[in-house]
Amino acid sequence: MAEDELKSSKRILDPVERWSEVLFGLIMVLGFTSTVSAVHSGRPEIRTMIAGALGCNLAWGLVDAIMYLMASLSQKGHGLATLNAVISARTPQDAYRVISDGLPDIVTKCLDESQFEDIRLALLRLPVPERVRLNEDDWRGATGVFLLVFFSTFPVVAPFIFLPNNVHRALRYSNLVAIVMLAITGYAYGQYSAGPKWKWAICMVLLGVAMVLLTVRLGG
Repeated sequence: MAEDELKSSKRILDPVERWSEVLFGLIMVLGFTSTVSAVHSGRPEIRTMIAGALGCNLAWGLVDAIMYLMASLSQKGHGLATLNAVISARTPQDAYRVISDGLPDIVTKCLDESQFEDIRLALLRLPVPERVRLNEDDWRGATGVFLLVFFSTFPVVAPFIFLPNNVHRALRYSNLVAIVMLAITGYAYGQYSAGPKWKWAICMVLLGVAMVLLTVRLGG
């Protein structure tokens, strides 16, 4: 089908973006668990905290999934606009400029005129869809975003579920799990960035703690 020619070029779950989703989920749930010491240790309060943390991340996951779908449509729409601009270009040079605008600078610097011409001819051979639409990959990606955000809360909340009668111990375990997850997230960022991975892990822990303290301080 014509619209399949304009599939999103990005991976269904880009590694850096998806680890960002996990980080946001952690920050959200830590904003709730950090208030445990400030409330009574009774079961009703703990159940309210757990329900609030999971409910907040459920809403956050749904919002992120919707934003993912909107971004996919926007990217495909941009691709269709670029294709139409290349087709309607008056001269090959005008088409080259359109193609160049749609590529990263580091890529365009590596292309000569003959390569731009090859790209232009390849684009001209593509069928032009009347409109863009979401496909199976987009829905799978949105589902993945939702699951990452929502289920990233469970390891941090789990100690309160399994230790309802010992809130202080549950809080220590919860904080330990959160620190480990933040370190893993930072290490994962380091795999796609410059610098030692362990430094990224430490920085992510410090950044996560700072963001949680700021969130709690501002009444979040």
